Amino acid sequence: MGWLPAGADYEITLEKGKVVARNAQGKALKSLPKALKEHEAVIGLRQLAEWLRRHEASCRTEAEQWMIRSLPVPVSVLAQVWADESWRAALRDLVVVPVRDGDWDLAAAGLLRDADEAKGLGVVDLDGESAFITTETVAIPHPVRLPDLDDLREFAADLGVEQGTLQLFREVWRKPESEAEQRRELTRYARAQFKELRHVQSRAGAQGYRVQGGTAVCRIWEAGTVVVASVWIGEGDPSYETETGDLVFADAAGEAVPIADVPPVAWSEGLRMAAALYAGRVVEEEKR
Repeated sequence: MGWLPAGADYEITLEKGKVVARNAQGKALKSLPKALKEHEAVIGLRQLAEWLRRHEASCRTEAEQWMIRSLPVPVSVLAQVWADESWRAALRDLVVVPVRDGDWDLAAAGLLRDADEAKGLGVVDLDGESAFITTETVAIPHPVRLPDLDDLREFAADLGVEQGTLQLFREVWRKPESEAEQRRELTRYARAQFKELRHVQSRAGAQGYRVQGGTAVCRIWEAGTVVVASVWIGEGDPSYETETGDLVFADAAGEAVPIADVPPVAWSEGLRMAAALYAGRVVEEEKR
């Protein structure tokens, strides 16, 4: 953005989310002069910076929800939000797949580079060529639903891609085929010990998970239904020690979902939550 007057002797602007100033001669100042600390123009820019931070987070959250749900997204919507820098940062270089008659055309997938209501979506296809997707809707697939994920990761790394919304390099857990292996996975991240309950509660919140009734919860909308992944983390005095439980899956009404019926995205996101909580545990070396 441009420079704004702040009194007779200074001008101010936002630079990387921070208010910076220069004097009347145009020299950049290392810090804000004391006279500007409470200037109305400075306060206004700080409020704008805070709003922009919230807006950027909101755009990333919405784009992530589109990806986790893998629902068709109208190309017209992407074209309308593309002019917004925050939206563009959240969407750029995500893998998008044309949806034709309700089916995904994975062969025509590409990395999103542009969006225009008349032309469609400009992408870099998997051969490294520029192309346009002209279908009415596209899917932004969860990575566990991409059959050639390792190849796509290598392709993106070769191009130096940095996604604003974590998709290709998001941690994924694929569901094992045998029931015995599936059950082992549900206990894989259990019995993580924490010195205080508040530590694991804070960790869950920082990772974006809700805590309710002594459990950390992740709700996934998949294939038209809600699946709730949860891990027991403990309840009571937040200063007490605690230990996490197994990962379990339930429907929106709280009824257990048979392990064989847990769909792939819910499985992956549930394990991702359990692993994130487990990573904050007290390790044996520290305990000794």
